[in-house]
Amino acid sequence: MRVGLREIDIGPQIQIGLVSSSPMRLAGLVSIFDKPVPSDKVPLIPVICSMRELFTDLSLDYLIVDLHESGNNLHVILAMLRARPGIRLLVIGPLENHDLALEVISAGARAYLGPNSEIDEVRHAIDVVIGGHIHAPRSVLSKLIDRLLKVSDSSLTNTAPELTSRENEVIELIMLAKSNREIARSLGIRIQTVTAHVGRLMRKTGTDNRINLASFMRERRRSDERGIFPVPHARTTDTK
Repeated sequence: MRVGLREIDIGPQIQIGLVSSSPMRLAGLVSIFDKPVPSDKVPLIPVICSMRELFTDLSLDYLIVDLHESGNNLHVILAMLRARPGIRLLVIGPLENHDLALEVISAGARAYLGPNSEIDEVRHAIDVVIGGHIHAPRSVLSKLIDRLLKVSDSSLTNTAPELTSRENEVIELIMLAKSNREIARSLGIRIQTVTAHVGRLMRKTGTDNRINLASFMRERRRSDERGIFPVPHARTTDTK
């Protein structure tokens, strides 16, 4: 059951979903929101919900998932990001598992924190993500930058990503500025299926939003005519 822990009568607020298999650790996450909110900050409202609910609830734009107690659930994270490619996801997991951290961030998560992170550090990570940046250990960000640079360097000679016939249909409608609902209606498929197609298209092209995706595909078509393949737009990372 989804539970909102606080109610604010007036003013803007940001709801942040919390998921953990441990009641004790969940209580620790909730305590992050106990500190007074500075006057220049938007109030943050914790919402407890199950992972299953998050796949269908489109109202939450921010989510904190604790992987420490439940082990390596990378497949769950990847499924979430495929279903909700626009969600701003913060993951708490083992710091010694750099490969897990790198895969989580590479897949689209906005933050990766250790299980023993202090309340102030988690709150800082939330503020960083709200500001549109990435929060992760410097070693993970360094490896991520190396990976992005290799992708950018090699893309000049790589062949264009292979798209399925359905993906080509979806991208055509995206380039016409159609919404997911309009695309679903036009193609006779579910909105969730369209969302999954858009997520795969972004991963295949190295873009991080619909505008960049449409621009990339237009540039690709112009480049195909000249025999040059365009470089994908890399996500901006924050090293603070």
